[in-house]
Amino acid sequence: MKPILFNLPVPITTPRLLIRPPAIGDGTLLNAAVLESFEMLKIYMPWAKEKPTLDDSEEVIRREAANWILKKKEDPELMLLILDKKTNDLIGATGFHAIDWDVPSVETGYWIRNQYAGFGLMTEAINAITQYAFKVLKVKRIAITCDVDNIRSKKIPERLGYCLEGTLKFHRIKPMTNEASDTLVYARYDLSGLSDLQVTW
Repeated sequence: MKPILFNLPVPITTPRLLIRPPAIGDGTLLNAAVLESFEMLKIYMPWAKEKPTLDDSEEVIRREAANWILKKKEDPELMLLILDKKTNDLIGATGFHAIDWDVPSVETGYWIRNQYAGFGLMTEAINAITQYAFKVLKVKRIAITCDVDNIRSKKIPERLGYCLEGTLKFHRIKPMTNEASDTLVYARYDLSGLSDLQVTW
């Protein structure tokens, strides 16, 4: 079946979170979250070179919303917004990228809004989408990559039992310094040993 015909159930819910595709109008939420966390994001995120305008953020939202319908091989990404179930505040974002529908395999990444860091919310979100990847997308592999110096980021796959496949030497550029840096590659091939979490979709 062509990816455009896949029916992917959303939203994904956990005890504290609602994880869903972007929708028209979400640019306001995204813009506020990115601006609040920009000084942290620009250290490791290549896309955080300049503070986005509201139109910039809405453009990202609309493009990513379209990806959920088209699932184009030339733009293999499915963005997910992470919201607090009680307040509907945008906590951060995650999703699936580098998708190979033929294997299938995916990568995931994430960023969290400053005020929500340190409460285990991103670990909860990545646990949920790891389950979704294997149970809904039927992947054979899900990977997480991060800069070797990004301590907070690499703790997520380590907590969730991803194995460290290796270190890619001089594989990326640090956005703020333009220095070459190493990439850590973590992966899971099934759900064995993943910590229990109630997840629905």
